[in-house]
Amino acid sequence: MQVFIGTDHHHRLAAQVLAHSLRSRSSVPIAITLLEQHQLERAGLYWRPRDPLQSTDFSFSRFLVPALLGFRGWGLYLDGDMLCLDDPANLWTLRDDQYAVQCVQHPVHAWGDAKMDGRVQTSYPRKNWSSLMLFNAARCLQLGVDAVNTASGLQLHRFEWLADDSLLGALPKRWNHLVQLDPPPPADQPPALVHWTLGGPWLEGYADAGDSLASLWRHELRQFQGVFV
Repeated sequence: MQVFIGTDHHHRLAAQVLAHSLRSRSSVPIAITLLEQHQLERAGLYWRPRDPLQSTDFSFSRFLVPALLGFRGWGLYLDGDMLCLDDPANLWTLRDDQYAVQCVQHPVHAWGDAKMDGRVQTSYPRKNWSSLMLFNAARCLQLGVDAVNTASGLQLHRFEWLADDSLLGALPKRWNHLVQLDPPPPADQPPALVHWTLGGPWLEGYADAGDSLASLWRHELRQFQGVFV
């Protein structure tokens, strides 16, 4: 299972905790790559200048996943501000060869003007659909390195690079629960994957974002830190 995690240099710990949550719950072999901008730049894979509306290092680099796979097989992309609470193999089994990419197709939300530590919040159709993507790499040839470095943000995030929308598949909402945007989950039915898109417990002022879900993140942090004790 090939997994790629979007990693911002300001919040690398969050991505590391997500990686730990995936490894500790996976029932299948899993290979995790942190998408770090400076490494992609040194490899000659990423060179686009930072966009004024770009809120994280991985806003665009996420679309390099098919190229990193050599346009073969499947890969899972996740934003680094997430926590996995279920076996990721249960998500991996949802791969469907009729699609080029699959994602949770969120409804329109009231996003506000800012997120995380005061960064600009940009609203657009299909927002957050690209925060978790199952890529069928062989069907994503449009995402060559040059295209990822030159296409507009809206072209990429709204999936305008697909030949048509029939190549875009849906995933169950439990695999991308948006904290403080989606309705709180029942206590006995936690989401499979939690996403703090507005700001998570690793940030000042967001310690209790998601209430019990924030407590689960702190527990995962302690488990991750315990690996090095």
